[in-house]
Amino acid sequence: MEQESIKISRIVAKTTAKQNEDCYAVCWIKNGAEAIEINKKQYKDVSNAVYFLSPDLDWKIVKEDATASSGYVLYIPKNILNHPIFKNLHITQVRLFSVDEIPKINLSPGIETRVQAILEMIDELLSTNLKHREDAILSLLNTFFVYCDGKCNIKSVITDKNAKSTLVYKFKKNVDQFVTQNHDVGFYANSLNVSDKYLNQRIKEVLGVNAKGLINEQLIMRSRNSLKFTDKTIKEIGYELGFSSPDYFSYFIKKNTGHTPSQIRMS
Repeated sequence: MEQESIKISRIVAKTTAKQNEDCYAVCWIKNGAEAIEINKKQYKDVSNAVYFLSPDLDWKIVKEDATASSGYVLYIPKNILNHPIFKNLHITQVRLFSVDEIPKINLSPGIETRVQAILEMIDELLSTNLKHREDAILSLLNTFFVYCDGKCNIKSVITDKNAKSTLVYKFKKNVDQFVTQNHDVGFYANSLNVSDKYLNQRIKEVLGVNAKGLINEQLIMRSRNSLKFTDKTIKEIGYELGFSSPDYFSYFIKKNTGHTPSQIRMS
């Protein structure tokens, strides 16, 4: 990888526009942006989304103000995507950078902070002359694609309105906020004014999994994080995550991961 082959810039100015005619652009818009304009057509509701834009497209991101960063734009030359490190990624096999359809991914709530950290590290590395810098950047870019390829992200193509994806995204945001208090699908369906059946159908259509599966995934992710990176007891973690007893928490973890909480902690 050549020293300046990948570039990254923060979305700070009121207008961030295409800079490189020969590069793919990956735009991660965190918040504070009004719209993304692609080939002179504006699309709203752009926060918490990753857009994959081919070199053939003219685009710009319009912000409300320039007081804070609203994410990052990665510029990736075509030859980089041919690197062997990316060859087994499903996300490249489905031709993510498509001219006919513009891919858009709404990240699962728990993934947002990880993506931000990855892009911040790429930004930092690009400003240094550290040994093996290029290898580290490629590895981080690969990790970024892996997170984007996660089954519980909402993958679609860019449109003005996508009611199904919007409902699923609202469900996932509610789960992120309330999962330690309520594990029941009915609670989230009621909060969105839909039936359990309708919510499950829409989630199945968009993500290929059911609502309970997403709730369980969030609980498992939080459990693993607490078990590996805190000194809290298994009992404390179970109660913090809303389980009625330590035994039921251990049963849940064993059933869904194949390992006990103690085994996860020691791994």
